[in-house]
Amino acid sequence: MSRIGRKPIPVPAGVKVEAEDHRVKVVGPKGELVRQIHPRMQVVVAEGEVRVERPSDQRLDRSLHGLTRTLIANMVQGVTQGFQKDLLLSGVGYRAAKQGSKLVLSLGFSHPVEVDPPQGIEIDVPQPTRISVRGIDKELVGQTAAEIRILRKAEPYLGKGIRYENERVRRKAGKAGKVSKG
Repeated sequence: MSRIGRKPIPVPAGVKVEAEDHRVKVVGPKGELVRQIHPRMQVVVAEGEVRVERPSDQRLDRSLHGLTRTLIANMVQGVTQGFQKDLLLSGVGYRAAKQGSKLVLSLGFSHPVEVDPPQGIEIDVPQPTRISVRGIDKELVGQTAAEIRILRKAEPYLGKGIRYENERVRRKAGKAGKVSKG
């Protein structure tokens, strides 16, 4: 049996979880999340915890068991604590600024790049070279951070570009000089 799928999800005080018709709704202090789950998985909401049960030991059911449990656990964590991804800009003249809710990036192009955050995502710029993406939906926070990063991915020769805070850019040696045949 799946070790992850087997673990019950504790529901903190102030969080309400409803499961009906293959839909899970989690309401907490930071907001509300709704997600469709696979029809083969059964979500049981008991006092103070949520459990995910599978109908059989078939390969599909085993793979969906841990996934469903993790998705619901992320929903509970999102409405209580939220999620955050930090991005760093490195390079001469690379900087970020916030205009209203939009993010304006100077990335060495001939024009500034504007990013409009999706509904439920908050983008902060604590420093001109640091971007913070926050929200209650883990999937949406990660997707938004990835879309910002791909605008100018950190390149391996000089390390210029946008990278995640904990990402290491693998550097390559530059062009070598000519070797004469003697």
